[in-house]
Amino acid sequence: MFTIAVSEFRMLLRNRLVAVCAILIPLGFGLYFLLNTGTQGASTVATLQVLVMIAMGVYVTATTTLAARRQTLFLKRLRSGAVSDLSIIGGLVLPIVLVSVAQVAIVLTVLGFTADEPPANVALVVLAVLLAEVMFTGFALATAGVTNSPEHAQVTTLPLFFIALGVALWVLFTGTEDLGAVKRALPGGGIAELLVGGWDGTGSTNLALLVLPSVGWAVVAVYAARRMFRWEPRA
Repeated sequence: MFTIAVSEFRMLLRNRLVAVCAILIPLGFGLYFLLNTGTQGASTVATLQVLVMIAMGVYVTATTTLAARRQTLFLKRLRSGAVSDLSIIGGLVLPIVLVSVAQVAIVLTVLGFTADEPPANVALVVLAVLLAEVMFTGFALATAGVTNSPEHAQVTTLPLFFIALGVALWVLFTGTEDLGAVKRALPGGGIAELLVGGWDGTGSTNLALLVLPSVGWAVVAVYAARRMFRWEPRA
């Protein structure tokens, strides 16, 4: 798996489209939100940074990468060897996830210093980031199963991207006093509230209500990946 991961990381850097999706665009959004901290609270900025950066850097990038590898029969050639399916998938997505984690860690650290408002509960913030990584990775595998080509990934990833971002904005700007169960049950809602609660120090009061929906979506994403992912090129 690690041999595949190293090779995939090199290919990621060589492919301009994937490198832009995985590195430049997420960092650009992260820096943009960082520069606008003065108009919003640090917890709001952190939440937008995490969800947008992971959605772009992991969900869109992994879907594009997997569609490209399948289209060129690279997945089929790997599967014909002695490497297990899990190791192949892990090797392909591991570099993307690690790059995303590093980006998020750097941007959130800078935000904590520049905003003079570090997270009150780092463990909850880390948990929210990990749940977001798992959720978007799983949905990337599922979406890749219905994506014909790398170019097509720019279309197939849009619905979930905007749903997750829209739900997060809904939670950030309206709170969860009204329709709280609905907002938490939608993808991105529980993660958004968990990030805000972790940064402000209020998340531990209703931790189960925030974690369970997010874990549920992560499980759904992994299940959808197992059901929908395809190794053969799509017509």
